[in-house]
Amino acid sequence: MLLLAQDVAAPKQAAEIRILGAQLGLLEIEKWNVDTFLYKSRGKAAKLKGGWVLTTEGKHHLAQTFDLKGAISPANAAAIQLRTLIPNLKDDPTKTFVDEAIRCLEVSPPLLRAAVVLSWVGAISVLQTHVVKKKLKEFNAEALARDPKWKSARTTDDLGVMKEDAFLDVLQRISIIGKNVKQELKDSCLKLRNASGHPNSLVFGENRVASHVEILVLNVFSKFDAEGNKR
Repeated sequence: MLLLAQDVAAPKQAAEIRILGAQLGLLEIEKWNVDTFLYKSRGKAAKLKGGWVLTTEGKHHLAQTFDLKGAISPANAAAIQLRTLIPNLKDDPTKTFVDEAIRCLEVSPPLLRAAVVLSWVGAISVLQTHVVKKKLKEFNAEALARDPKWKSARTTDDLGVMKEDAFLDVLQRISIIGKNVKQELKDSCLKLRNASGHPNSLVFGENRVASHVEILVLNVFSKFDAEGNKR
């Protein structure tokens, strides 16, 4: 598995892994059945058409066990961070958005714009679920005070009618999120999401996307549990 982390994005056949191991001083690897070892990795490695690769679980395992920061790209690190959320996501739409964002980050090269949009949609889904389950009356009262034409929401689909920047303003007003969190979500994440979802010449890299994901994980995903309760 450590040898797979060498040039982590490139699939490797068993013969290549044995050669690489021998070159690095692991001479006994020439006698090993590499395929058998990796098949027994319990999902930490997967065999593709081009050879063996580490899965996100495998990368996460190695990152926890060894100092492999140089072997794991920012996109992979962001995928790992999102992957840890999956067991706690019980709402199916939210889980789907996050899972699709993870898959966009795991491919090589990563689909950065898609990952930005899907991770943002997942975070908004978490906040909408919290409103519907815990704060619907307060939300509708504040929304109506801001817009007399507002039709009281009953579902997350109803909440989706409101523009996301206005939605965040209402959340801050009824104390679901704080002022600084709202500004960070607006100025950093929502702006990048809007730029990613429309044709334009903006170019950004993996580090920017990793930062986007980190903000969402720390300020949204980790703040609300599977039942919509605020932690």
